[in-house]
Amino acid sequence: MKGGNSKSQSRNAALSVNKRKVTKKEKKVKDPNKPKRPASAFFVFMEEFRKQYKEKHPNNKSVAAVGKAGGDKWKSLSDDEKAPYIAKAEKRKVEYEKTMKAYNKRQAEGTKADEEESEKSMSEVNNEEEDEDGSEEDEDDD
Repeated sequence: MKGGNSKSQSRNAALSVNKRKVTKKEKKVKDPNKPKRPASAFFVFMEEFRKQYKEKHPNNKSVAAVGKAGGDKWKSLSDDEKAPYIAKAEKRKVEYEKTMKAYNKRQAEGTKADEEESEKSMSEVNNEEEDEDGSEEDEDDD
């Protein structure tokens, strides 16, 4: 009986390894031109809180301590005290949505892709010309 369990476990382990490899190959490449998502109200609060915390505790180098103190402070704030941070986060969200609409429109038109391909082809042409001249390759041989 023990032998039967170990074979099925090894088969399951082999299958799970194969699944992981497939997902890594199929992972989408992130577009560096895509706008970043806006910060939540808590992170807007943390931007300000970090500055205040560093002034009060200049010798503290621990990121975890700052995060923990910020989290505790955020939990202790009332809804009225959180309101300015929530408003800033909403404003950033509206700006993000506008930039995403523009980004999606550009992606649909395909203008970005065409420009990038033309830039790549220009650099490839330049590299080929240098290789044909032999100027860079000969310098390395000397």
